[in-house]
Amino acid sequence: MAGSTGRVGAAGDNAAMESFISLLQKDVLDRRSWATRQELRITIVTWIERTYHQRRRQASLGRLTPVEFETVMTASALRAA
Repeated sequence: MAGSTGRVGAAGDNAAMESFISLLQKDVLDRRSWATRQELRITIVTWIERTYHQRRRQASLGRLTPVEFETVMTASALRAA
């Protein structure tokens, strides 16, 4: 992950990433140690897909989670077809 390249003092540009990293740290990284980087990588990807994407509401998606948004959009597309 790369840090923000925004202007100094622009707090909003780092807030989303800091929130994500905080949740990742609390929910995954602080729980235990891993034998290999690959094992840690799989754990992080699994956490993102199963936990983070299913509960994080996003303003750009109308305050829906990505999973809820996909469900709504798929149903709308099927009705339109």
